[in-house]
Amino acid sequence: MLIIASTIMAVIMGTLVIFVRMKAAQKPTSVKKIILPPFFMSTGALMYIFPQFRLTSMEIIESIVVGLLFSIILIKTSNFEIKENDIYLKRSKAFIYILIALLVVRLVGKVLLSSTIEVGQLSGMFFLLAFAMIVPWRIAMYLQYRKLLNKVRQDSIEANPIS
Repeated sequence: MLIIASTIMAVIMGTLVIFVRMKAAQKPTSVKKIILPPFFMSTGALMYIFPQFRLTSMEIIESIVVGLLFSIILIKTSNFEIKENDIYLKRSKAFIYILIALLVVRLVGKVLLSSTIEVGQLSGMFFLLAFAMIVPWRIAMYLQYRKLLNKVRQDSIEANPIS
């Protein structure tokens, strides 16, 4: 029953992420919009206070490695564009499909692993995997954003030189 409930929640959260991502592309982005989500998500690490969520060293390594591999996909599909001196997250048709594919992989992994790993530990693994995926992705986004912001500022200075 717990696996079914957590699977339903994963589908709801995944769908929510897709809609949030689609809306985000309609407004200019900012440093806050890029760096705050990992900070907000980090509060979930409090789950490790409870013994049923704690991971072995191997589970930690596996979760982080898979998360880092998935982050590469997100990094490659996230790009910014400059519109009227504002920086927007460029919509990628592939991104939605990638998020859906990652959600499906997560759900299949949960079903397959739930017979050998306790539900609490599995939750801890998937949280760590998601965190290890989001942090490098957001760092890459931040670096790309800063590069474009410097370009926008430089173009603005060149367009309006002080005499």
